[in-house]
Amino acid sequence: MSVLIRPSTDADLSAITGIYAWNVLNGLGTFEEIPPDEAEMGRRRQAFLDRGLPYLVAELNGEVVGYCYAGPFRLRAAYRYTVEDSVYVSPKAVGMGVGRALLEALISHCEALGLRQMCAVIGDSGNAASIGLHTALGFEKRGIFPDMGYKFDRWVDLVWMQRSLNGGGDAPPDAPGLILSGV
Repeated sequence: MSVLIRPSTDADLSAITGIYAWNVLNGLGTFEEIPPDEAEMGRRRQAFLDRGLPYLVAELNGEVVGYCYAGPFRLRAAYRYTVEDSVYVSPKAVGMGVGRALLEALISHCEALGLRQMCAVIGDSGNAASIGLHTALGFEKRGIFPDMGYKFDRWVDLVWMQRSLNGGGDAPPDAPGLILSGV
């Protein structure tokens, strides 16, 4: 069974919304507690696309089973070469290589944009799957922020990880960076 990674379309919004809703209600990969509706998910997706950032989906047998995107790390100009990744997988596709295929494609797309750093902000220091995935793809742990969120009746840590793209900070950038205006 091979995973197809492709740019998302408006037709994928229902599946994206469902995958995210499951993760909001059952996981610590997001600190949202109430799943947004499809219209809100569409607005969020479009905001990333308007900045020229990748928003990808994974298909197995024609069904969307995961998605990912790169978002601005922060909205100040000096951060225009840095993005934060987000990867969400349907519970029925966990352990099938979907997250890895998505993150590999996202890294490739961001390198093609000339970006220099990608960070991951992982909810829960016990999230071995996400930490392991990021480590396997060249991310390094940069720190743990304890007790940053309160979800599911407990305090939750954040794990910060970072991966250089295109040589990272070894040389000045040779691309314009992200569009950060219009926030």
